[in-house]
Amino acid sequence: MESNVRWLALGAVIRASGMSLVAPFFFLYLRNVLALGYVEIGLLVAVTGVVPLALAPFAGLLTDRVGRRPVILVSLLAEAGALLLVAAAMQARWLLGILVLVTLVQTVGSVAGPAISAYVADFVSGSDRTTGYTWVRIGWNVGFTLGVLFGGVLIGFLGFVHVALLAGGVLFAGATFLTVALDPSPYDRGRPSRGAPAASATLPARPGSIRATARRLARDRPFLALCGAMGLASLTLGQWSVTFPLYVNSVLGVPYAVLGIGLSLNGLLVVFGQSATTRASLGHRHTSLLVVGSALYGGSFLLLGASDLLAAAVVPLFFAVVVVLTVGENLGSIPMTTLPSNLAPASEIGAYNGTFQAIVSVGQVLAPTLGGLVLATGAAPFVVWAALCAPLAPALLVVGLYVQPRLDPTANRA
Repeated sequence: MESNVRWLALGAVIRASGMSLVAPFFFLYLRNVLALGYVEIGLLVAVTGVVPLALAPFAGLLTDRVGRRPVILVSLLAEAGALLLVAAAMQARWLLGILVLVTLVQTVGSVAGPAISAYVADFVSGSDRTTGYTWVRIGWNVGFTLGVLFGGVLIGFLGFVHVALLAGGVLFAGATFLTVALDPSPYDRGRPSRGAPAASATLPARPGSIRATARRLARDRPFLALCGAMGLASLTLGQWSVTFPLYVNSVLGVPYAVLGIGLSLNGLLVVFGQSATTRASLGHRHTSLLVVGSALYGGSFLLLGASDLLAAAVVPLFFAVVVVLTVGENLGSIPMTTLPSNLAPASEIGAYNGTFQAIVSVGQVLAPTLGGLVLATGAAPFVVWAALCAPLAPALLVVGLYVQPRLDPTANRA
């Protein structure tokens, strides 16, 4: 694998370790420390996601016009600083300040997303691109595993504030490492410096005007249908990050430490299973992987709905759900990370990734609100999770029946 992609994967280990010390438990802070209700938590999570959602397309445009490496480094340094400020607001139990600063953390972090995707795409193509994204994902999940494992334990001993301070320090270390390690991508090197002549035909193509980019995206109906379908599916897939830990901790009564171990199992299954999953998936259609992976995700949530039938086996059920969900996540992550870059012209990779991220994030932002409303009904567990899985069916039908036949077979091949 290209050396810069390896460095990016190692940087993902450090970044995810810091972020996962506190982020997966933040919603439990709102519930258990600030005593907020399910509906309030869902609404507040949606509010904090609005600004990152609105800025995601512009992050893609910025990536294509400023360069991949500068956007990555500035965003990650700002993310670390914002998380340290979150710790200060948590110390004061200042809800408004916490929400503003969490929004800032998510915003600057999301700006880096299209740049990271474009950076990998600049160095590798074809099946090597799929493999490159796999290693970045594995790196992230190594860090996620370490973060949630230590976070679940440390929060019980040190509290949320001190763990958030530690998390910000780790993020600064990761951003500093990438500043030293990452070279400019071929696309970055091809950008003419101020006062230099325009790029020659041998250098990477440059994007046109923002209006031209918008017209190109508006005409690409299969790509927009893919984005819309996955935005709808994310109403279900997004339950993993907020509703799932809330339900497991506050409804099923699973303690922080066991929850942290379960979340770390998710990371370990990615670390040790994603590479093999990717190798087995090479040559298959991305859209098929998306359908199967998302269906497994939904099936795991329905399995969680069986908790009222297996009251004496809540912890084993929790771990079984994590295993099934992660198998689906490993499959679905391959097209989610690779397909937008494959479908994009070389000069618009950032814009395509930013647009995909923005539309998919609509579902992710609304998912906690939907989850909070459904949990607040007090319905039976299976009814709760069946309702939360309902958006998957139409989404996957759109992918299988409309999007797949209209994509270029080469671009749709893992």
